[in-house]
Amino acid sequence: MMRVALCNEVIAALPFERQCGFAAAVGYDGLEIAPFTLSDAPHLMPAAERAALRRAAADAGIAITGLHYLMRAPAGLSITTTDRGVRDKSIDVMRRLCELAHDLGAGVLIHGSPDQRRLDPGAETEGLERAADAFAAVAPAAAAAGVVYCIEPLSKRQTNCINTVAEAAAIVTAVGNPALKTMIDCSSSAVTEAETIPDLIRRWIPTGLIGHVHFNDPNRRGPGEGDLQFAPIVAALRDVGWRDVIGVEPFVYEPDGPACAARAAGYVRALLEAIP
Repeated sequence: MMRVALCNEVIAALPFERQCGFAAAVGYDGLEIAPFTLSDAPHLMPAAERAALRRAAADAGIAITGLHYLMRAPAGLSITTTDRGVRDKSIDVMRRLCELAHDLGAGVLIHGSPDQRRLDPGAETEGLERAADAFAAVAPAAAAAGVVYCIEPLSKRQTNCINTVAEAAAIVTAVGNPALKTMIDCSSSAVTEAETIPDLIRRWIPTGLIGHVHFNDPNRRGPGEGDLQFAPIVAALRDVGWRDVIGVEPFVYEPDGPACAARAAGYVRALLEAIP
């Protein structure tokens, strides 16, 4: 049975305990947390605070399923910079976030963070190599923590570094550690990939290289709030036997975050019930 998680920045104005309660009340199985919503230095969060977050989710009857938008806090991170000190700090944060995910009971980390992986004009090849080296460096930490670290392909309007599943999969394959995977983001895939999203799902999920799926529309709103048809996407996920989490990740919240989150939950739940 597929589980549905809400990316928590949609309702980040609420205290974390209320985020958990709200998400459970409107039909989510879990929260996918953007660490910057917790702290300016989430990778250094004390053990007691980690335990309190996990307890709050459990008390609400939901799980913390994953972490995403990993590199926004602390400020100034980059995996493509020529500054070795900044890059080393960024890799250290990535490794520590694997430990945070483990402590919160999350199974997956999604590395999007477009601003922290931009390639300098004229030095794209070298920058991409540095990004690949960073992912290779974090894979053993993910494996040790028992989590999966996913490279998120993002649209070209967000970043010039790793735009397609094939580009991410090439890095994953070269690293060769099962704790490093890629994922499918519907919003980015719909505007970047040559294939349809159902075709991407049927092509890539059977390879074992896909660790997560995000539901969102190319217009940056929630699933069902634009032209992208999600019924064929759900059907494709059923066809390939996807049994993991679907993360709901809108970026435009209208009329507000809670209303957007509730609508998306109802829409996705209805699809999951309608498509056996």
